[in-house]
Amino acid sequence: MTENTILNPIYAGRPIALLTSDSAWLDAMLEAEIGLAAAQAQLGIIPTAARIDIETGARAHHFDLGRIAVAAQGAANPVVAFVDELTTAVAAIDADSANYVHRGATSQDILDTAAMLIASRALQLIVEDLTDTARSLAQLARAHRTTPAAARTLAMHAVPTTFGAKCATWLAGVLHARTRCIRVRESLPVQLGGAAGTLASYLQAADQSPATDYNHDTLWVHLTNHYADAVELRPAPMPWHTTRTPLADIAAALNVTAGALGKIAVDVISLARTEVAEVREPAAPGRGASSTMPQKRNPAMSALIRAAATQIPSHTAVLFTSMVAEDERPAGAWHAEWDSLRCALRLAGGATATAAELTAGLETDPDQMARNLEMTGGQIVTERLSAALATHLGKKTTKELLTRAAFAAQRNRTSLDHEILATPDLRDAWSDTQLRELLDPTHYLGAAPFIVDRALELFANSSAAHQIATQASVTEHDGAVAARA
Repeated sequence: MTENTILNPIYAGRPIALLTSDSAWLDAMLEAEIGLAAAQAQLGIIPTAARIDIETGARAHHFDLGRIAVAAQGAANPVVAFVDELTTAVAAIDADSANYVHRGATSQDILDTAAMLIASRALQLIVEDLTDTARSLAQLARAHRTTPAAARTLAMHAVPTTFGAKCATWLAGVLHARTRCIRVRESLPVQLGGAAGTLASYLQAADQSPATDYNHDTLWVHLTNHYADAVELRPAPMPWHTTRTPLADIAAALNVTAGALGKIAVDVISLARTEVAEVREPAAPGRGASSTMPQKRNPAMSALIRAAATQIPSHTAVLFTSMVAEDERPAGAWHAEWDSLRCALRLAGGATATAAELTAGLETDPDQMARNLEMTGGQIVTERLSAALATHLGKKTTKELLTRAAFAAQRNRTSLDHEILATPDLRDAWSDTQLRELLDPTHYLGAAPFIVDRALELFANSSAAHQIATQASVTEHDGAVAARA
């Protein structure tokens, strides 16, 4: 089931909606329980037959999500009702095996581990979309490395740049967000602490099993490691029931992602204005349509990305606020995290998918960029003129003369060179050939093309580093599993 997609269409029909649905959360809780049983059976805490029956019951039983949701009001979390139903399902297979369901666990162990599984899958999807977006931006930056365009500051023409440099700026933000998401995903931990973070119930369960001969000082470490292997998360160095840094790390990565994609969106919205018309979003049936104005082709994709970027910080703020958690489990703070995490992941996943589609098909108009550069009749290069003349007339005098000439050109609707030629101190500073050269915006691009080169280098290095890190992570995980087997 997908909720609220009418009012938040950015993730409607997207894979992120399924990965964060109620069914997905239920499946994640089941995996947490199955993984816990597997870890305990591996250490002899519960019988192997019980582990098999728990997994069989978990996978075969049809859970009533509606009933669990309503029953969750009683315990203030869904795990209690879920475990009751799981226990019943296992009891139908073997009554003795049912006694080992959720052995030693507390609700937070299961729900936090499930949250990390949900986040891991969502972040994997987000990283893939960010990778596609980065690839498209790299292609745009390379193609428009030297395409002159107007840079704008405070919404006004500033100095010339290249469209490739704009894309390089977008690319840098996306690469940073991608790196943050990768690092966070690779560090997501299991939760294993028992009722109050002491693992006492797990150790007690081990004491009651003759098949376990580990000491308490090492058993909890082994159990955590095996549990992490079973669910493919990281072992936590200690329980984090009230040390909510994993959630805060996710929140920070999603905020960085929102900002990087929001930057692209607001720039595309600005550049797609009728009066600017330097870019257009990729066309598709119904996309950008108006209910009443047939001529409209609104930047709908950018609008949705911007909307998501605006909403994500409010949801992640809950995750940061929930770090202030009293005692060994807080009343209300932990509970506030769940839906806020889901909303933030959904919005980020929808935004990255939309951004990947947007950047892959973004239409550019270099001719219009050139026309816009000429719009102010040479005023866009007054910074260059000022630097060239300051050593002769002094910085202050030069600025005053050029400001006067620029304002006169705006007032009289003339070109800057016309006003310069009408100002003796400026007219005598250059020959006609020199003035034409100085007023050519395509000759004042600064390091813009080389900034593109640097961004492309960062993209290449980032992709190569991720491939190496991914292979190393797989090798490390396989080696750890083999060592513990």
